[in-house]
Formats: sequence, C-alpha cells, structure tokens
Amino acid sequence: MTDAAASGPGARRLALLAIPAIAIGIGSALSLHLLNGLAEVLEGFLWTTLPGAFGADEATPWWIFTVLTVTGIAVGLIVWLVPGHGGPDSATTELSGPFPGLKALPSIAVVVVLGLAGGVSLGPENPIIAINATLAIALLARFAKVPPQQIAALAIAGTIGALFGTPVAAALVFTGMVGAMKSGGSLWDRLFLPLAAAGAGAATMDLLGGQKIAFTLEPMGALEPIFLLTGFVVAAVSALLGIVAAWAFPYVHRLFHALPNPFIAIALGGVVLGLLGVLGGPITLFKGLDQAGQLLSDPDAYSPGQLAAFAGIKLVALVVAASAGFRGGRIFPVVFIGTALGLLGYALLPDLPISLAVACGAMGITLVATRDGWISIFIGVALCGDMAVLAPLCIIILPIWLMVTRAPELVIKVQAADAAPTPDAAPQRP
Repeated sequence: MTDAAASGPGARRLALLAIPAIAIGIGSALSLHLLNGLAEVLEGFLWTTLPGAFGADEATPWWIFTVLTVTGIAVGLIVWLVPGHGGPDSATTELSGPFPGLKALPSIAVVVVLGLAGGVSLGPENPIIAINATLAIALLARFAKVPPQQIAALAIAGTIGALFGTPVAAALVFTGMVGAMKSGGSLWDRLFLPLAAAGAGAATMDLLGGQKIAFTLEPMGALEPIFLLTGFVVAAVSALLGIVAAWAFPYVHRLFHALPNPFIAIALGGVVLGLLGVLGGPITLFKGLDQAGQLLSDPDAYSPGQLAAFAGIKLVALVVAASAGFRGGRIFPVVFIGTALGLLGYALLPDLPISLAVACGAMGITLVATRDGWISIFIGVALCGDMAVLAPLCIIILPIWLMVTRAPELVIKVQAADAAPTPDAAPQRP
C-alpha cells in the first residue's frame, strides 16, 4: 500500500459521509423528476391540447413557429426583468459550475421548464445541476460539516446519475476529475461518495419511472477489420461537425449579446428557432432524447437526405439556442445529432453495422461537447445497447481525441473578472 493510499479517509468516515451523499442523490433525482414533470405537463398543453383549439397539431408549421417565438419572448422577459435573471448564461457554464445564489433558483427553474416544454433545443443538465448543487450547499454545508465543494461534487454526481439513469455515467465523469486531484486515498476511496450519490440518484429516478439513454439495436456481431475504418469515418465526420459548431459558437454568441438587452436577444432566438423548427419539423425540436429514440425505432424510415437535414438543423438550433441566452445543457441535443449522423453513416457505408454506426456518430460529437472520452464512449454504448461495440470504440476514439483535443470547445470562455460571483461554488474543473 502506498503512502497516499494509507492517508486516505477511513472506512468509518466514508460510511458516515455516505449518509448525506445518498440524501443528496435522492434529492437531486426528486428535483429533476419534478422539473421534468412540470415541463411534460406544459408540453402536453402547448403541443397537444392547445393547438387543437386552433385547428392545428404539433406538426403544423405556423404552430411550431408561434410556440417557439412565444417561448423566446417569455424566457426573455424573465431573464431581463425577474430577480435572479435565470441564473448564469448556460453558454458559459459546464456541468461542474459555476453555480448561482439561492435567489436565482426560482427564475432558473421557470426558464428551464419553459424551454423544455416550448421545444428549445437544449437539455436540462446544466441548470438542474446548478439548482441541486446550490440547494445542497445551502441545506447541508452548515449541518453536515462537509466542505461546500464536496457537497457540490456530490450534487453533480447525484444529478448525473439521475439524468442518465445509471451511476456508471457519474463514475466515469468523476474518474477523470478525482484522478487529477492531489489527495490521499485510492481512486475508489475518492469515488466512493460520488458513486453513492450517483447510485441513489439513478435508483430513485428508476423507481420514479424516469427516462434513460438506453436503446436496443441489432448487435454488431463479430468484429471485422473494416469496421474500424468505417466506424472511424463516421466518428470523424461527427466530430468535425461538432468542431465547426464550436468554432462558430463564440461568434454567434457575440452577435446575440451585442443586442441592447437579453429580452431582444432571446426573443429573436425564439424566432430563429421557430423558423428552424418549421424547416426540420417536430423531430428537430426539444432536448432530443425522445427524438433520438424515434429515429432508432425505425431507422429505415428516413432517407440519407432527411438524416443529414435533421442533424444540420439540430446543430444550428443548438448553437442558436445556447447563444441567444436560453438556459439549458448541450449534451442531450448532441446525442440526437450523433444518432442522426450515425444512421446516415449506416445508410451510406456498406456493411457497417447499425449499432457501431450509431455509437460512433454519438461518440464523435459528444467528445467535442464534453471533452470527456469516458462519457462519450458510455453514451455510444448506451445508445445502441450492444457491449460488443466497446472494443472498437476504445480504438476509434484515440485518433478522434487527437482531432478534438486542440479544437475549440463547445462552451464560451469568460474572463474571471467578468464572471458573476458564485459564493461556495465548486471549482470549474478540479
């Protein structure tokens, strides 16, 4: 045993700290479930109940444009006028923060529910992590005698477990984070509490009937050498499109933020999203997970041209939504884009198995969005439900990482002096 391992936390301390960790995981899942539930109720009203009164349905072009435009106006007014202003600009935040103060939480919750229900191409991950981390710090920092940074990390783990429906996703994310920390104890000592929070979050969400990134496609079968080449082509194209989006992101963000106030920027963003929604139809709206499932449920129903259009429109919608000032995360829309690109590769490249094609499509662009190889591989495997693709993914990701590592990131970097103060926030990247 090394000296570092010997200086790690004892079993008794880990067992005691597991209690607040599990509580944080359960609370994180409950808040996510509540947020998703409110969004689903409002979504049903906006896209099923209300359009019928006007002789329309969810696919009617003018209705798509109207709902997204009104959503932009509503979110813009809240970000402009309501105390808290919807929290920090999601374009500038990652899963690890920074986090807002308590006063901002109601406005964050409202704008996220409006965005999810209104069809905006962003997921809930960044805002719900911010809500859970801020609440956990406020509730437990004084009573549990746990440092605020550690509480925030447990909230991140619990929320990731709930979002993806498995603690494995959080464990993979935190493997890189804690591996970079200079602290005592073995890797599993340092992963123990995040895994407890993530497991509690995932189990709670499963008991509540939450959604998972888990689909089943035709298995790859025996690996053939050509699969490595064709899989690389799909992953490389997916990553390159993500890099193009990341390159354009700061320019589009600067363009929207040059407008006089956030109301105008977000309202205009809603108009642009409405036009994109008219072009792409309902399948290019919302956070994208249900829509990815729709693509995978009948892969042969869409032509290569349709799949390319879906991916392109969704990519533009993601950049516009994030740049204009809507609040939300970028991972779930990226999963849809990667799914469409994977199916496009399956349609165009002979003999490429559908499971490997989808996994490579998702992995490439997710790697650009997250800069995390583990989570990118995990999402690729989860989407196709075929463990046989794991070995080729671990090989294909190596040259893709070399493409991505020096490319622009899909996040807006702000100077420390320009960032809003976030007391008790976790560090952006440990």
